Amino acid sequence: MGTVAAIGAWTSVCGLALAGVEVRVAEDPEAVRRAWRELPGTAALVILTAEAAEALGTETMTPGPSRPLTVVTPR
Repeated sequence: MGTVAAIGAWTSVCGLALAGVEVRVAEDPEAVRRAWRELPGTAALVILTAEAAEALGTETMTPGPSRPLTVVTPR
């Protein structure tokens, strides 16, 4: 079974850790891209803040067999 991860600013994702989500704090676009690249291969779902999704762009988040499912939180 895959894991769930979240990428975004601390204030937006810290509460998800209480539900067992692997939180990746990323406060700027470069940190977001680095957190995305460093996701474990077991990540099945990635929760992104709206700002993190913008930093990644649409190409990275396009569904594919080797990419995890992504969901973007509302602003």
